[in-house]
Amino acid sequence: MAEQVISPDLGFVKDVIKSGGESLKKCFQCATCSAVCNVTPDNRPFPRKEMIHAQWGLKDRLFSNPDIWLCHQCSDCTAYCPRGAKPGEVLGAVRKLSIQHYSVPRFLGMAVGRPQYLVLLFAIPVVILLILLSSLGHLDPSAIPKGEDGGISYAEFMPAIYIEIIYGAVSAFAAFVFVFGIYRYWKDMVRAGGESRWKMILKGALLYTIISTVVEILLHKRFRKCEVTKARANSHLLVFYGFIGLAITALWGFWYLYGLEWESPYPLTDPMKWLGNLSALALITGITLVVINRNKNKEKAGIGSYFDWLFIVVIYAIVVTGILSEVLRLANIAALAYLIYFTHLVFVFFLFAYAPFSKMAHMVYRATAMVFAKQSEREV
Repeated sequence: MAEQVISPDLGFVKDVIKSGGESLKKCFQCATCSAVCNVTPDNRPFPRKEMIHAQWGLKDRLFSNPDIWLCHQCSDCTAYCPRGAKPGEVLGAVRKLSIQHYSVPRFLGMAVGRPQYLVLLFAIPVVILLILLSSLGHLDPSAIPKGEDGGISYAEFMPAIYIEIIYGAVSAFAAFVFVFGIYRYWKDMVRAGGESRWKMILKGALLYTIISTVVEILLHKRFRKCEVTKARANSHLLVFYGFIGLAITALWGFWYLYGLEWESPYPLTDPMKWLGNLSALALITGITLVVINRNKNKEKAGIGSYFDWLFIVVIYAIVVTGILSEVLRLANIAALAYLIYFTHLVFVFFLFAYAPFSKMAHMVYRATAMVFAKQSEREV
């Protein structure tokens, strides 16, 4: 066997521990984790090798490894670990640091994962939206023009053109960060796998691989292989399809406004409203089940890190403020309705702007790792 020179990064080991992998050093390489995992390949199974790489501080090997994302944190490994090393939590911490590593700017990747920066992260959208409302003269609810029916009008409070400019710019920024990060991640995986071999393999039907991966994600097949946290498949599906439904609703509303030139608000009997409300219901049901499952399995699987819970709280806030905005508008309680709607806009900004740095980035990096694993013939 050829000699290998390794360069441990002790700072990285400390970062893993601080990011939710406190139990890292308990691992003594018994391989129980790899033996009980239902989603790991037979060839070079995880998470045993990832645990030792994390203990040695070999961050480059971890970040360029698709296996950290092929792990779906079923927590079977954590439940059966005889030493309480919690491999699932450790790999979750590694994924968080991987997101930070590929983030641009790096500061935002670090800030989203640390509670001391939370106020600053929220202050950015609050200040932007307050400046806009002040320029429109809409900080006083009584000064806001009423809708055609004489009631509350969110379109008058925050005209659609400004929503499009602000959130369009935020979405474009997030898309750029995702593309740049995925490009770097893919490049690192290719380099780690051996350039000549990967070049040959990656000439295959990449489009077919992407389609088959998307189908697998839509069905959540791998989540269903979990044992300890088996119910996660249903809760994640509800959250996933809730997001998709709300995205379709937003596009539908865009078509109403600019294609058909129909002004909002739209009646509750409109099919677009049905889809939006059903999607919101699916999302809040799904995220509630996520919380219930986490609490039910906390002894076996761990309760999760700040990074996990921040995403959960933001989703809750978006759905609750969205539902309340609709209810308060119908009840014509102007002062409270506009305040809640403003809060809703702040949380939506937070979700979109920081998506590449938050837990939401999982679906992009995990999908990329799954595509790469299929293309490189590392099937699960």
